[in-house]
Amino acid sequence: MSKSQPSPRLSTPWALTSRAVPRTLVQPLQAFLHTEVAGGVVLVVAAIVALVWANSPLSESYTRLWATQLAVNLGPFSITEDLGHWVNDLLMALFFFVVGLEIKRELVHGELHDPKAAALPMLCALGGMVAPALLYAAINAGGPGSSGWGIPMATDIAFALGVLALVGSRAPAGLKVFLLTLAVVDDLGAILVIAIFYSSGVAASWLAVAAATVIAILILRQVGVRSLTPYVIAAAVLWLAIYSSGVHATIAGVILGLLTPAWPFHPPEAVTDAAAGHLQELGRQIPDGVSDEREQTTLLEVSRLANEAVSPLARLEAKLHPWSSFVVLPLFALANAGVALRGPELVAAFSSPISLGIAAGLMLGKPLGIMLAGWIAVRTGFARLPAGVGWLEMLGVSGLAGIGFTVSIFIAGLAFDMPDSVDAAKVGILISSVLAGVIGAAALAARDASKHPDVATAG
Repeated sequence: MSKSQPSPRLSTPWALTSRAVPRTLVQPLQAFLHTEVAGGVVLVVAAIVALVWANSPLSESYTRLWATQLAVNLGPFSITEDLGHWVNDLLMALFFFVVGLEIKRELVHGELHDPKAAALPMLCALGGMVAPALLYAAINAGGPGSSGWGIPMATDIAFALGVLALVGSRAPAGLKVFLLTLAVVDDLGAILVIAIFYSSGVAASWLAVAAATVIAILILRQVGVRSLTPYVIAAAVLWLAIYSSGVHATIAGVILGLLTPAWPFHPPEAVTDAAAGHLQELGRQIPDGVSDEREQTTLLEVSRLANEAVSPLARLEAKLHPWSSFVVLPLFALANAGVALRGPELVAAFSSPISLGIAAGLMLGKPLGIMLAGWIAVRTGFARLPAGVGWLEMLGVSGLAGIGFTVSIFIAGLAFDMPDSVDAAKVGILISSVLAGVIGAAALAARDASKHPDVATAG
């Protein structure tokens, strides 16, 4: 057998075999988890579990669980929070780290790298943030809910892309890129809003520690440190400093994401040549069927070279995205979506100006702001619609942008101190997000493909 052919001695992972269990259960599950719908489905399931649990005879156990105190002590430092706050402050920092990686990738390699291509989704994202905030502020002006104006500004990228994927062939190809770019810019706007308007009692000394930590990370990068350990230590210090400063701790995740290198340490072609040389030398030195220390050392070096031919950003995003989508966000939904929907509480939530402001912002303000900004940009020649996308498709995707679940609930927890206000906000977010998704999907499904033959072929 030629050495260039695959060796019959290579074993196949159990999950990829043709046995009954992998073939009928594991492989279909793996295929589903790699789809864009999967993250949204898991998130919906977690939210439903939280709602059912919070409205069942076991509702007290739901409240007790997330109110359980957990203390972390390290020398003179001590942090005591309930489980709900640990999810929102620490685990969500991982989510925002992945968001930061996505923003960095789009800025360096994606749509945001080209100002002309990014002009339309950026302007639409801006309109889709300003209009909902203004509508909410108008409804809640001078009232106890006035601080929640940032809640309807956010778009839940996992849900929005999941619904778009469900529409399938009816959605033109350029629409996904538009929605993804809009959501990334929207996330960036939400991050700025959280950092500037929903942080309190800022301690300058801790901000100085955070700034020094960022400088230390930049120095580590500059001198060529590639080991993950010092960066993990610096990340922990940065999170602790920002947490202690009064700025919301999740901002540490965004900062770390933006600091992550987006280029590989070695050009891929150089790595290919070096790895081929190592493997050829290995083949000459070691007979077939014989393994020794030299073989293991050489293969480890080849593995290191291959690893460093992929940018740290791409490696971290690939490793952490599943944890963010299938662990962090479902836990966040489980901890935050449990709202009592019984009797007087539900009536009060529905009639609250907070709920009405959120509904107006997500269901009216989002599509209105996106459509108006897009129409002005296109009519003035400042931007153009994506290939195969008409105004009906824009209306559909602007409806999907009104799905504000994750970040909206997150901001609601920052905006209000009173539990009743938080619950009213959550009810408004849950109902409005569902209706916005239905309206957006219906608009995309209802478009007349015969009027847009180029769209039909693009989809």
